[in-house]
Amino acid sequence: MTASTHRLHALTAATLLALTLAAPAAQAFSDDEARRAILELRTQIKQMNEQNQQARLQLADQMDLLHQEIASLRGRIEELSQRAPEAGGSGNAPQTPQTGDPQEQAAYEAAADQYRNGRYKEAAAGFSTFIQSYPDSALAGDALFYLGSSQYASKDFKNSIQTMLTLVKNRPDDPRAPDALLVVAADQIELNDMKGAKASLQRIIKDYPGSASAETAKSRLKLL
Repeated sequence: MTASTHRLHALTAATLLALTLAAPAAQAFSDDEARRAILELRTQIKQMNEQNQQARLQLADQMDLLHQEIASLRGRIEELSQRAPEAGGSGNAPQTPQTGDPQEQAAYEAAADQYRNGRYKEAAAGFSTFIQSYPDSALAGDALFYLGSSQYASKDFKNSIQTMLTLVKNRPDDPRAPDALLVVAADQIELNDMKGAKASLQRIIKDYPGSASAETAKSRLKLL
């Protein structure tokens, strides 16, 4: 074996030794990078879970407030309903104007009886017929309000909105107008139209600032 061959073998052995020693170091470097990536990923997942949990809690709070709002507005509607449309007025119920036409009066009272007895679909049909038959009646405003209230109680929310807005448009100075808008807001909440409900409540405060419904609207807005 020549000297040059010995040198070649020595170089080859040294190279193999260097590669052998370097391999574990390179592997160790790769493992460290992988571990760091895993730790970073775990941190990100933890943060996402925490954010999701916070979002779920916030959503739960909002749903609770919404349920409270719906319950509160329903309570207000029930309170308004206690002012049952009495022909002559009794107890705390406001006095309803009398008409000179016995048939007109009887038609109104028939619908009012259905309403007082909780038969809201029948009441809605009765008030609707009354309004069509006697559009210029002194009782037309009351009939419109109780038609809208009957539709709300029957879960006919879209028609209730239309009826109450007709009342407000045609009779903006009617004492029931702010209450009608309160029913509209309740209808809109039931339809999950929160933007519309806020607008209706804000309209009460703007157009009827001195009414009891305006105070109710202010407290409801805080929950929406």
